[in-house]
Amino acid sequence: MTATDTVSPGDGRVPGDATRTGTTRAHNDARARSDALALKDARTLKDGPASGDSPALEDATPAGGSASARRADPANSRGNATVPRSMVKARAEQITLLLVILVPLVALIAAIPALWGRWITWRDVILAVVFYGISGHGVTIGFHRYFTHRGFRTSRPMRIALAVAGNMAIEGPVIRWVADHRRHHAYSDAEGDPHSPWRYGPGTVPMLKGLFHAHVGWLFDVEQTDQRRFAPDLLDDPDIVRVSRSFGLCAFVSLAAPALIGGLWGGSLEAAVQAFFWAALVRIALLHHVTWSVNSICHVLGTRPYRSRDRSTNVWPLALLSMGESWHNLHHAEPTSARHGVRPWQIDTSFYLIKLMEITHLVRDVRWPDPARLAAKRSIATRPAADTLSA
Repeated sequence: MTATDTVSPGDGRVPGDATRTGTTRAHNDARARSDALALKDARTLKDGPASGDSPALEDATPAGGSASARRADPANSRGNATVPRSMVKARAEQITLLLVILVPLVALIAAIPALWGRWITWRDVILAVVFYGISGHGVTIGFHRYFTHRGFRTSRPMRIALAVAGNMAIEGPVIRWVADHRRHHAYSDAEGDPHSPWRYGPGTVPMLKGLFHAHVGWLFDVEQTDQRRFAPDLLDDPDIVRVSRSFGLCAFVSLAAPALIGGLWGGSLEAAVQAFFWAALVRIALLHHVTWSVNSICHVLGTRPYRSRDRSTNVWPLALLSMGESWHNLHHAEPTSARHGVRPWQIDTSFYLIKLMEITHLVRDVRWPDPARLAAKRSIATRPAADTLSA
């Protein structure tokens, strides 16, 4: 199968674009609806829920009601976000989030003198790489390319495993993550995007402010993306709802497992503490900031070889650590593609694993990029003869 657009062609120009004529509410809602209904795009396969995927979405509006009736926050004119019922709970979540960000970050800073003092072993490196790969690919393959964009189909046990692995990245529960990202694509770099670095406009000071917002600031917004609007398919899947609600348990396992394995492997409490430091705290901090860099840096710096409706860019230095996600311009040009690094030299470990899973029949109906579509989307200034694809 080949990748397709999830939004209508020719719309959604970026802020500051001289050709932009203004975006109406109806236009933005149409884009949001299109992305939220990603299951019902050009793919349209015949197999139903028994095949392992949730049923195709028929409508984001509940039966017998209007879209406005579904929105939890009537004061929100666009219905993109909802206000939490309990502000005490919302503030508690913000404090918890602050700790989740700061504690691993402090560990990452402390890693420099720890390395200088050689307080690290190959055991710690191996555990950190393994858990980085499991949790990181849980996000890139599971949360992103599968649950958000439906880049392939798979069995129910596999989708549950992908959701659990993604939860272990401690970037939020699967349903919240998917809702945020679908909303990002629906309004990318325009009003309504939850984490655009262009939020405050061009210029040095606004850009720095926007980069901070896109990198980490947006996580502290009290209002949250309306999950019923942007991820109704996942809310209607009991297994995924259970996994999403088990986020705390997954986070605990993600932090505790390296220490337990490291302690048993090294045979001492010090080995357990070292493994917790490197394979839990430092690993989580690095993964978080690489992920957030895709939100911030990959919409400001880098190259734009493909035409997209926003300012997404390719940033090659982040390719390996981001597991292929930093080929972000291609992703926004072809959102449903299971492969982001489309040139032979573009590292995309998520693609490598998806290809392996396809060969071993763990996934099926993978959406691979179409050379003709890519050639048509090449920017005029950088358009070569054709892209070489080996999928």
